[in-house]
Amino acid sequence: MISLSCDAILFDMDGTLVDSTGSVKAIWGRWAQKHGIDLNFILQHSHGRRTIDTLNQIAPHLDVAAEAEALEAEEITIREGMVAIGGALPLLSRLKPHQWAVVTSAGRRLATVRLEYAGLPAPPVLIAADDVLQGKPDPEGYLKAAQRLGVSPSRCVVVEDAPAGILAGRNAGMTVLGLTTTFAPEQLLGALCVPDFREVEFSLS
Repeated sequence: MISLSCDAILFDMDGTLVDSTGSVKAIWGRWAQKHGIDLNFILQHSHGRRTIDTLNQIAPHLDVAAEAEALEAEEITIREGMVAIGGALPLLSRLKPHQWAVVTSAGRRLATVRLEYAGLPAPPVLIAADDVLQGKPDPEGYLKAAQRLGVSPSRCVVVEDAPAGILAGRNAGMTVLGLTTTFAPEQLLGALCVPDFREVEFSLS
């Protein structure tokens, strides 16, 4: 059991609070087939990043804004398989509003419905893809969340499942905890790692 002390916990969403792996792979798989792009190549770049940033990297020749909008519209319709990561609901249920936020690379509408589909509470502070100029690994989202909670970045713990998010948390000057839901521990850039929230205790002041 790992113990961490902090004033606030800033959670990524996909792969961190919500297990959405199946639907994400299915949607990108259909898109990859349509455009003749290798799915594994896409997934190497997409985890933990905004859809528009992924598209800018893998398919800059397309109408990126339109493609991102279409992908998110499809994602919102998928409810099957959306479940909470182990221990997420008990943890969120005991946190006070000033003690947590969600910082996600998903759009606000998608983030809201995925949390709802997984049976998780709406966050007091939600920083979504539409709320930042720069996506992860840029620290903008995490710094905005800390500011809105009124907490020093140095007293925040970021919980992430992907390298881009881990870098974003570190770039914000925060402690980072990695969940091994999407990547193996050795791929999480030396972050302290646990399989889910049942293996960590948070002490919040």
